[in-house]
Amino acid sequence: MKGIAVPRGANARPSDATLRRKPTINDVAQIAGVSFGTVSRVLNDAPDVSAATRQRVLQVIKDIGYRRNRAATALVTNRSTSIGLLSDGSPRFGPVGTLMALENVARKKGYATTVISVEQPYEESVQAALDTLDDTGVGGIIVVAPLVDMASAVWNASCRVPVEMIAAGASSTPNVFTYSENQELGARLATQHLIDLGHTDIAHLAGSMDWFDGRVRKRGWEAALRDAGLPAGLCMEGDWSPGWAYETGLQLVREGKVPQAIFTASDHTALGLIRAFAENGVRVPDDVSVVGFDDIEGSDYFLPPLTTVRQDFTALALMSMEVLIGAMEGREVDRTPIAPTLVVRSSSTRAAPRKGH
Repeated sequence: MKGIAVPRGANARPSDATLRRKPTINDVAQIAGVSFGTVSRVLNDAPDVSAATRQRVLQVIKDIGYRRNRAATALVTNRSTSIGLLSDGSPRFGPVGTLMALENVARKKGYATTVISVEQPYEESVQAALDTLDDTGVGGIIVVAPLVDMASAVWNASCRVPVEMIAAGASSTPNVFTYSENQELGARLATQHLIDLGHTDIAHLAGSMDWFDGRVRKRGWEAALRDAGLPAGLCMEGDWSPGWAYETGLQLVREGKVPQAIFTASDHTALGLIRAFAENGVRVPDDVSVVGFDDIEGSDYFLPPLTTVRQDFTALALMSMEVLIGAMEGREVDRTPIAPTLVVRSSSTRAAPRKGH
């Protein structure tokens, strides 16, 4: 840049003039004593740069506070550096955890994110939101769609950029591809754990059937019982909340219908249920084993500590982002769902002779 003398070489330091304005990639190249192309390869994590050169360039970037101009990068590479995230605005643990993890992973991969929440009626708000994201120049869109109605609107919408939907157990279409954690497997693991402990009367406090999560978790519970030759136990559909589970627990005690074991569709559901039992002398796990789903923060401090299925939102976000970026770049990426894990704690134990309540 005219009028600015920039030193070159490994021991060079930025001039006062450089520090008084926004540094450019040319400044980085000149101070580090390398070419523009070398800096570009370092920024894009290309393999054909020596470790010493990479370290020198990164140090200069840190010293002068260079930040990549996303708009300029998009113009040069003809590739967007922005990703759209579409959500239904749900405050529930799963959608919020997924959205936060996606934003964090995108940022670490060098992508800016634009987040839009939609509301009913989805047929109108989803198409409008997709159009808005498309107009901002995003290279692709990830939709966090826990609700079946919202997913239907996404399937029926149109968009010029790749659209990926995170929806448990949902199928891909020509316009929208899906990705998710294998929550049905997680429900199977939870139920099988109770079966392996000798329980034969296993109930399910389900989440809402308006949610993909509620449907696939119920399906996994049913499948595990069926494969074990056991009849489906009591199933009660709720809204995921501790309050609903608490009232349901009181009802089970009042009607004398407390089963040997219960798989709850979420840890929050388990929390309300366990309190209702504790207030009425029903001991967990001595009288009834309880298993949750999610492994929320603090589930290991429940009384008793909760056996649950852990969802890895970071792994889900990483793979979801890889799948979307693959679509943006026109390459295939493995879309095998993330496998959850069972975390065994003290809320489940071997079946014991039943007592009346």
